[in-house]
Amino acid sequence: MKAQEIMQKARNLGKCIPAFNVPHLPMVRPIAGAIADENSTAMIQIARVEWEKFQARSLDYEKLLERALKAGYESVMIDGSRLPLEENIRVTAEAAAMAHEAGVPCEAELGAVMGHEKEKMPPYEEIFSRKMGFTKLEEAKRYVLESRCDWLSVAVGNIHGQIAEAVRNQKKPEARLDVGHIGAIYQALGIPLVLHVGSGIRHSCVLEAVRAGITKINVGTEIRQTYEFALKESGNDISYAQEQVYRKVRAYISGYLYNTGLADDLK
Repeated sequence: MKAQEIMQKARNLGKCIPAFNVPHLPMVRPIAGAIADENSTAMIQIARVEWEKFQARSLDYEKLLERALKAGYESVMIDGSRLPLEENIRVTAEAAAMAHEAGVPCEAELGAVMGHEKEKMPPYEEIFSRKMGFTKLEEAKRYVLESRCDWLSVAVGNIHGQIAEAVRNQKKPEARLDVGHIGAIYQALGIPLVLHVGSGIRHSCVLEAVRAGITKINVGTEIRQTYEFALKESGNDISYAQEQVYRKVRAYISGYLYNTGLADDLK
């Protein structure tokens, strides 16, 4: 079953597909094992920063997408969210055309999920109350129409994990989501919505967001910290760290998204 079909079936069931970002290669096996042992469905992802950690040479985004598509990736993602709207539409349309030619969907991002900024972020409550960086509904309508992206990552109260080294290992502030805004975007666009930086969001908000239109949720900080903390705790015992990641992913699938057995439901 192709990724686009999986996403649509999940949306019809009111379910959400977790996508686990992998910054360290030894994490892949325990993540895949956890998904299989829960008889569930999920994605394993790699971002450009991880690609470069794996010692691939740095390339521009078109070359990276081309390389990923030739390698057999089942979906690709382009992030032009820090660009002006017109430029974001342009680069996304180019990426979507490449993906569609290869027969795979293209995920894109509109809105500025906070957390990449070099300067100190405002308090979370200020970010949420002022809707700082939130995806704008009218812009989203135009963006999807002109870019032809298949899935849209939205900024709706979610914030990135600890990017800067100084706070990299600290716990994220608990985020919440503007569920009404999610619902309005989904109703207007009719395509699967994606929630990046799924770690550290209030559980009840995640479940409400899935019902409102979120069909894919990216998880990175939570499993990265699990692996890295376990390595430090065990004196760099990779097997021990893999076991902790396996347990964390199983718990996320079964106790957080309630997706045990989802593989059968999607058949």
